[in-house]
Amino acid sequence: MAASSIAPQAPCPLPMPPTKPLTLPIDIEHFLAEYWQRKPLLIRNAIADFEVPLDADELAGLAMEAEVESRIVEEAGGAWALSHGPFTEADFQRPPPWTLLVQAVDQFVPEVAALQQLAAFIPQWRADDVMVSYATDGGSVGPHFDYYDVFLLQGEGERLWRLGQHCDSSSPLLAGCDMRVLEHFECQQECLLEPGDLLYVPPGLAHWGIARGECTTFSIGFRAPARRDLLARLTDTALDSSNADNLLADPQRAGADRSGEITATDLENARRQAIALLQDEQSPHWFGELVTEPRYDLKAGDVDEADIRALLKGETPLYRDPTGRLAWTRQGDDLVVFANGASCDAPGAMLPWLTDFCARGQADCGDLENLHPQASGLLYFLLESGAACIDG
Repeated sequence: MAASSIAPQAPCPLPMPPTKPLTLPIDIEHFLAEYWQRKPLLIRNAIADFEVPLDADELAGLAMEAEVESRIVEEAGGAWALSHGPFTEADFQRPPPWTLLVQAVDQFVPEVAALQQLAAFIPQWRADDVMVSYATDGGSVGPHFDYYDVFLLQGEGERLWRLGQHCDSSSPLLAGCDMRVLEHFECQQECLLEPGDLLYVPPGLAHWGIARGECTTFSIGFRAPARRDLLARLTDTALDSSNADNLLADPQRAGADRSGEITATDLENARRQAIALLQDEQSPHWFGELVTEPRYDLKAGDVDEADIRALLKGETPLYRDPTGRLAWTRQGDDLVVFANGASCDAPGAMLPWLTDFCARGQADCGDLENLHPQASGLLYFLLESGAACIDG
């Protein structure tokens, strides 16, 4: 592996879709009903004649950049060592086995971002990033499990995957290790992935990938908010919209037998009335803003009136920024658009345009204002939030 530095792409690389849409050769409804978040699935030749969009040298170049999150994992005699980037060329001359992991490569290489089309049947707000790994012969990150879904697409070379038991937060981890390596691994299945093969691994399933010769793997990951974060956001919304004068009520109270006692009935009555606040109809902002919060810091550019005029005149298209997160939902006859943790209201009549923009990654805005007088406000929001950008 000869590490050669390459410059990251501009903050808003233009979409470079493959010559034909990437789709998995499976029955999607059957997959969602039988496998999604339930059990693993091996898909042979998921991408026929797969042309790897990033080789090992280019990956090493990214790992040498300060703004890119990268790690190197080594193992010797059962002991694991973890190093964090940015790295130098000398870091890649270490004795094998070792593995290089580079996070969020989709934010720098449009062809890698295009691999997320393989799972386009999962909403975009559930997508996380595409991590790319390179490993020398025998390289591995050890037996582990994730709390999220992942599609493991084999690039160059071969990797043997061992699948094990189902795990959770109580599963013991290797003591004194900087990584989440399982203390015990019960191999129940093995599969050797070749270029273009894909392995779906659901949350909580122990897995262990071991390189057979030099290899690269593209990990298309998903994310979901923690339930306690959901509760916190929903509770905050309920508190903001509730009336402080609405007090605990107990009109059917029985007489107290023991002064000072809080009975089980009292507790249940209080719990029921508190939960009722959460069950009241809330605006969708609490959820949409949470699930679109960016994982990395974004640097949205300034937007001026000339940018908006150029868009509305059709002089330049609007592009999705692959580093941003964008979603929308209906609210009555209108829309609420979410981008990188913020939100904006939009007329429901803009739904076809917005749907096309989310699906294609770019859209023509010419005559948009004539059709929708509020269009300029949405364009401002998309640009200022960092969810969209203009060519040039």
